[in-house]
Amino acid sequence: MSVAMPEKRAEVCQEECFHPEMLAKAKKAMLPEETLHDLAELFKALGDHTRVKILNALHHSELCVCDLTSVLEMNQSAVSHQLRVLRAGKVVKSRKEGKNVFYSLDDVHIQQLIEIGSEHVIEQAHGKK
Repeated sequence: MSVAMPEKRAEVCQEECFHPEMLAKAKKAMLPEETLHDLAELFKALGDHTRVKILNALHHSELCVCDLTSVLEMNQSAVSHQLRVLRAGKVVKSRKEGKNVFYSLDDVHIQQLIEIGSEHVIEQAHGKK
């Protein structure tokens, strides 16, 4: 019985090469390290199923913590923890009204990230590229 050998990975060049024009263009366009770090932190904040559910709810309406616990069917402690992470990542903002705290998406860029990400996932699920 023979064992099939795994194919060479497509992620690596099969032959060493160098493209100076493309390399120069990429190097020139690279964001500063601090910006890249902040971008990675943003994606880290977005990289949790519960936090994405919160963002999906907030994409449709500003909600207080009590509303979010109801929509997400979670306890207030768990929701509050995730909201702290999202607020620290500047993904959501809060405002206090009396004894309640209302949350919304931080700005239009976060709204666009949710919309574009959703479109991408839906298209991939339906086989469109």
